[in-house]
Amino acid sequence: MTDQLSTTSGEVSMKIDSARAKGLVEALQSVQSRVAKASAGAGGRRNVRLVAVSKLKPASDILALYQEGQRHFGENYAQELMEKAEVLPKDIKWHFIGGLQSNKCKPLTSTLPNLHLVSSVDTAKKATQLNLGRASLVPPPSTPLNIHIQVNTSGETSKSGVTPGAETSQLAKHILETCPHLHLLGLMTIGAIARSQAAAEGEENADFIALREERDRLERELVGEGLLKGGLECSMGMSEDFEEAIRAGSGEVRVGSTIFGVRPKREEFSVKGAGGGEESKS
Repeated sequence: MTDQLSTTSGEVSMKIDSARAKGLVEALQSVQSRVAKASAGAGGRRNVRLVAVSKLKPASDILALYQEGQRHFGENYAQELMEKAEVLPKDIKWHFIGGLQSNKCKPLTSTLPNLHLVSSVDTAKKATQLNLGRASLVPPPSTPLNIHIQVNTSGETSKSGVTPGAETSQLAKHILETCPHLHLLGLMTIGAIARSQAAAEGEENADFIALREERDRLERELVGEGLLKGGLECSMGMSEDFEEAIRAGSGEVRVGSTIFGVRPKREEFSVKGAGGGEESKS
Protein backbone atom coordinates (compact mmCIF):
# COMPACT_ATOMS: atom_id res chain seq x y z
CA MET A 1 0.00 0.00 0.00
CA THR A 2 1.24 3.51 -0.81
CA ASP A 3 0.36 6.82 0.77
CA GLN A 4 0.70 10.30 -0.70
CA LEU A 5 3.10 12.34 1.42
CA SER A 6 3.63 16.06 1.11
CA THR A 7 5.06 18.97 3.04
CA THR A 8 2.70 21.35 4.83
CA SER A 9 3.29 23.93 2.11
CA GLY A 10 2.46 21.39 -0.58
CA GLU A 11 5.76 22.05 -2.40
CA VAL A 12 6.69 18.34 -2.35
CA SER A 13 4.46 15.43 -3.23
CA MET A 14 5.57 11.83 -3.66
CA LYS A 15 4.42 8.33 -2.92
CA ILE A 16 5.92 5.98 -0.38
CA ASP A 17 5.01 2.52 0.78
CA SER A 18 3.32 2.89 4.18
CA ALA A 19 5.04 -0.21 5.56
CA ARG A 20 8.40 1.21 4.48
CA ALA A 21 7.60 4.52 6.19
CA LYS A 22 6.60 2.72 9.39
CA GLY A 23 9.87 0.75 9.45
CA LEU A 24 11.94 3.88 8.87
CA VAL A 25 10.23 5.79 11.66
CA GLU A 26 10.65 2.91 14.10
CA ALA A 27 14.34 2.64 13.22
CA LEU A 28 14.85 6.38 13.67
CA GLN A 29 13.10 6.35 17.03
CA SER A 30 15.26 3.44 18.18
CA VAL A 31 18.45 5.30 17.26
CA GLN A 32 17.18 8.49 18.91
CA SER A 33 16.55 6.53 22.10
CA ARG A 34 20.04 5.04 22.02
CA VAL A 35 21.58 8.48 21.42
CA ALA A 36 19.67 9.93 24.37
CA LYS A 37 20.70 7.06 26.64
CA ALA A 38 24.38 7.32 25.67
CA SER A 39 24.41 11.10 26.07
CA ALA A 40 22.76 10.87 29.48
CA GLY A 41 25.45 8.49 30.66
CA ALA A 42 28.34 10.60 29.36
CA GLY A 43 28.91 12.84 32.36
CA GLY A 44 25.55 14.58 32.21
CA ARG A 45 23.01 14.89 29.39
CA ARG A 46 24.30 16.66 26.28
CA ASN A 47 22.56 17.63 23.08
CA VAL A 48 24.03 15.31 20.44
CA ARG A 49 23.14 16.02 16.83
CA LEU A 50 21.90 12.96 14.94
CA VAL A 51 22.56 13.10 11.21
CA ALA A 52 20.57 10.53 9.24
CA VAL A 53 22.88 9.50 6.38
CA SER A 54 20.58 9.05 3.41
CA LYS A 55 23.05 8.46 0.58
CA LEU A 56 21.72 6.20 -2.18
CA LYS A 57 18.25 6.27 -0.62
CA PRO A 58 15.26 7.83 -2.42
CA ALA A 59 13.82 11.21 -1.56
CA SER A 60 10.63 9.52 -0.33
CA ASP A 61 12.60 7.88 2.51
CA ILE A 62 13.89 11.27 3.61
CA LEU A 63 10.44 12.82 3.43
CA ALA A 64 8.98 10.07 5.63
CA LEU A 65 11.49 10.92 8.39
CA TYR A 66 11.17 14.65 7.79
CA GLN A 67 7.49 14.41 8.59
CA GLU A 68 8.45 12.83 11.92
CA GLY A 69 10.58 15.85 12.80
CA GLN A 70 14.06 14.78 11.60
CA ARG A 71 15.84 17.70 9.95
CA HIS A 72 19.54 16.78 9.69
CA PHE A 73 20.36 14.54 6.70
CA GLY A 74 23.79 13.61 5.35
CA GLU A 75 24.88 12.92 1.79
CA ASN A 76 28.17 11.67 0.29
CA TYR A 77 27.79 12.74 -3.34
CA ALA A 78 27.41 16.38 -4.38
CA GLN A 79 25.19 15.72 -7.40
CA GLU A 80 22.88 13.44 -5.43
CA LEU A 81 22.56 16.03 -2.66
CA MET A 82 21.66 18.80 -5.11
CA GLU A 83 19.06 16.64 -6.84
CA LYS A 84 17.42 15.70 -3.55
CA ALA A 85 17.49 19.28 -2.25
CA GLU A 86 15.61 20.38 -5.35
CA VAL A 87 12.57 18.18 -4.61
CA LEU A 88 12.55 18.14 -0.79
CA PRO A 89 11.53 20.75 1.81
CA LYS A 90 13.75 23.80 1.99
CA ASP A 91 14.14 23.73 5.77
CA ILE A 92 16.04 20.43 5.73
CA LYS A 93 19.53 20.93 7.16
CA TRP A 94 21.79 19.18 4.66
CA HIS A 95 25.21 17.86 5.63
CA PHE A 96 27.84 17.01 3.04
CA ILE A 97 29.97 14.26 4.56
CA GLY A 98 31.72 12.67 1.58
CA GLY A 99 35.00 13.33 -0.16
CA LEU A 100 34.68 16.63 -2.00
CA GLN A 101 36.69 17.67 -5.05
CA SER A 102 37.80 21.30 -5.14
CA ASN A 103 35.89 21.96 -8.38
CA LYS A 104 32.63 20.80 -6.75
CA CYS A 105 32.89 23.12 -3.73
CA LYS A 106 31.68 26.37 -5.25
CA PRO A 107 28.78 24.84 -7.25
CA LEU A 108 27.57 23.07 -4.10
CA THR A 109 27.59 26.08 -1.79
CA SER A 110 26.36 28.58 -4.39
CA THR A 111 23.12 26.66 -5.04
CA LEU A 112 22.06 25.36 -1.62
CA PRO A 113 21.13 28.00 0.97
CA ASN A 114 20.04 25.21 3.35
CA LEU A 115 23.40 23.44 3.23
CA HIS A 116 24.05 23.33 6.96
CA LEU A 117 27.50 21.78 7.24
CA VAL A 118 30.39 20.41 5.19
CA SER A 119 32.26 17.83 7.26
CA SER A 120 35.09 16.84 4.94
CA VAL A 121 37.26 19.95 4.57
CA ASP A 122 40.92 18.97 4.43
CA THR A 123 42.61 21.65 2.29
CA ALA A 124 42.76 25.44 2.24
CA LYS A 125 41.77 25.38 -1.45
CA LYS A 126 38.51 23.60 -0.66
CA ALA A 127 37.74 26.00 2.19
CA THR A 128 38.35 28.99 -0.10
CA GLN A 129 36.05 27.62 -2.81
CA LEU A 130 33.31 26.82 -0.28
CA ASN A 131 33.59 30.37 1.04
CA LEU A 132 33.33 31.88 -2.45
CA GLY A 133 30.24 29.81 -3.21
CA ARG A 134 28.53 30.79 0.03
CA ALA A 135 29.34 34.46 -0.61
CA SER A 136 27.60 34.33 -4.02
CA LEU A 137 24.20 33.16 -2.73
CA VAL A 138 21.32 35.53 -3.48
CA PRO A 139 19.75 36.55 -1.21
CA PRO A 140 22.72 36.37 1.18
CA PRO A 141 22.20 33.74 3.91
CA SER A 142 21.81 35.02 7.47
CA THR A 143 24.45 32.65 8.84
CA PRO A 144 27.82 31.35 7.65
CA LEU A 145 28.25 27.77 6.46
CA ASN A 146 29.36 25.40 9.21
CA ILE A 147 32.61 23.53 8.58
CA HIS A 148 34.33 20.52 10.10
CA ILE A 149 38.00 19.96 9.43
CA GLN A 150 38.53 16.29 8.65
CA VAL A 151 41.44 14.86 10.63
CA ASN A 152 43.16 11.58 9.75
CA THR A 153 43.51 10.19 13.26
CA SER A 154 44.42 6.65 12.19
CA GLY A 155 47.25 7.59 9.83
CA GLU A 156 45.87 5.29 7.12
CA THR A 157 46.94 6.32 3.63
CA SER A 158 43.49 5.33 2.34
CA LYS A 159 41.82 7.95 4.55
CA SER A 160 41.46 11.63 3.76
CA GLY A 161 42.13 14.32 6.31
CA VAL A 162 44.84 16.54 7.68
CA THR A 163 47.50 15.30 10.06
CA PRO A 164 47.01 16.26 13.72
CA GLY A 165 49.22 19.12 14.81
CA ALA A 166 50.61 21.88 12.61
CA GLU A 167 48.63 20.88 9.51
CA THR A 168 45.33 21.07 11.38
CA SER A 169 46.28 24.40 12.94
CA GLN A 170 47.22 25.92 9.57
CA LEU A 171 43.90 24.96 7.98
CA ALA A 172 41.90 26.19 10.98
CA LYS A 173 43.67 29.56 10.87
CA HIS A 174 43.08 29.84 7.12
CA ILE A 175 39.34 29.36 7.67
CA LEU A 176 39.14 31.76 10.61
CA GLU A 177 41.27 34.48 9.03
CA THR A 178 40.30 34.39 5.34
CA CYS A 179 36.86 32.75 5.02
CA PRO A 180 34.24 35.06 6.57
CA HIS A 181 31.34 33.08 5.11
CA LEU A 182 32.43 29.89 6.89
CA HIS A 183 32.08 28.97 10.57
CA LEU A 184 34.60 26.53 12.02
CA LEU A 185 32.33 24.26 14.04
CA GLY A 186 34.79 21.52 14.94
CA LEU A 187 36.81 18.50 13.87
CA MET A 188 35.66 15.25 12.27
CA THR A 189 37.26 11.85 11.85
CA ILE A 190 36.43 8.56 10.16
CA GLY A 191 38.54 6.14 12.16
CA ALA A 192 39.87 2.68 11.43
CA ILE A 193 37.26 -0.10 11.53
CA ALA A 194 39.60 -2.29 13.59
CA ARG A 195 39.68 0.35 16.30
CA SER A 196 35.89 0.42 16.48
CA GLN A 197 35.85 -3.36 16.78
CA ALA A 198 38.38 -3.17 19.61
CA ALA A 199 36.22 -0.58 21.33
CA ALA A 200 33.26 -2.94 21.11
CA GLU A 201 35.28 -5.41 23.15
CA GLY A 202 35.75 -2.92 25.98
CA GLU A 203 38.70 -0.82 24.83
CA GLU A 204 38.30 2.91 24.26
CA ASN A 205 38.55 3.78 20.57
CA ALA A 206 42.02 5.22 19.85
CA ASP A 207 40.66 7.42 17.04
CA PHE A 208 38.11 8.99 19.37
CA ILE A 209 40.82 9.69 21.93
CA ALA A 210 43.07 11.20 19.24
CA LEU A 211 40.36 13.51 17.87
CA ARG A 212 39.32 14.67 21.34
CA GLU A 213 42.92 15.45 22.25
CA GLU A 214 43.50 17.25 18.95
CA ARG A 215 40.33 19.30 19.47
CA ASP A 216 41.49 20.28 22.97
CA ARG A 217 44.95 21.24 21.67
CA LEU A 218 43.55 23.28 18.80
CA GLU A 219 41.08 25.10 21.06
CA ARG A 220 43.85 26.15 23.41
CA GLU A 221 46.00 27.40 20.53
CA LEU A 222 43.26 29.35 18.77
CA VAL A 223 41.83 30.87 21.94
CA GLY A 224 45.33 31.83 23.05
CA GLU A 225 45.90 33.66 19.76
CA GLY A 226 42.54 35.42 19.96
CA LEU A 227 41.15 33.66 16.88
CA LEU A 228 38.42 31.63 18.57
CA LYS A 229 35.68 32.43 21.01
CA GLY A 230 33.86 29.45 22.45
CA GLY A 231 34.66 25.82 21.78
CA LEU A 232 34.93 23.32 18.98
CA GLU A 233 32.95 20.09 18.70
CA CYS A 234 34.04 16.58 17.80
CA SER A 235 32.15 14.70 15.10
CA MET A 236 32.83 10.98 15.26
CA GLY A 237 30.84 7.79 15.31
CA MET A 238 28.68 6.00 12.75
CA SER A 239 26.20 3.12 12.75
CA GLU A 240 28.53 0.59 14.38
CA ASP A 241 30.05 2.80 17.08
CA PHE A 242 27.96 5.93 17.64
CA GLU A 243 27.17 5.14 21.27
CA GLU A 244 30.86 4.72 22.11
CA ALA A 245 31.56 7.98 20.25
CA ILE A 246 28.99 9.84 22.34
CA ARG A 247 30.51 8.48 25.54
CA ALA A 248 33.89 9.68 24.25
CA GLY A 249 32.53 13.22 23.84
CA SER A 250 31.17 13.44 20.29
CA GLY A 251 28.70 16.25 19.65
CA GLU A 252 27.46 14.70 16.42
CA VAL A 253 26.93 11.17 15.11
CA ARG A 254 26.25 10.06 11.53
CA VAL A 255 23.98 7.03 11.25
CA GLY A 256 22.93 5.52 7.94
CA SER A 257 22.31 1.78 7.51
CA THR A 258 20.92 1.35 11.04
CA ILE A 259 18.10 3.72 10.02
CA PHE A 260 17.72 3.19 6.27
CA GLY A 261 18.86 -0.40 5.81
CA VAL A 262 21.33 -1.79 3.29
CA ARG A 263 22.10 0.59 0.42
CA PRO A 264 21.67 -0.34 -3.25
CA LYS A 265 24.53 -0.24 -5.71
CA ARG A 266 25.16 3.28 -6.91
CA GLU A 267 24.30 2.42 -10.52
CA GLU A 268 20.89 1.14 -9.38
CA PHE A 269 20.02 4.28 -7.41
CA SER A 270 17.38 6.84 -8.36
CA VAL A 271 16.53 9.95 -6.33
CA LYS A 272 12.85 9.55 -7.14
CA GLY A 273 12.88 5.77 -6.91
CA ALA A 274 10.55 3.86 -4.64
CA GLY A 275 11.72 3.26 -1.10
CA GLY A 276 13.02 -0.23 -0.60
CA GLY A 277 15.82 -2.23 0.87
CA GLU A 278 16.02 -4.22 4.05
CA GLU A 279 14.64 -3.13 7.37
CA SER A 280 17.11 -1.51 9.73
CA LYS A 281 19.71 -3.50 11.61
CA SER A 282 19.17 -3.90 15.32
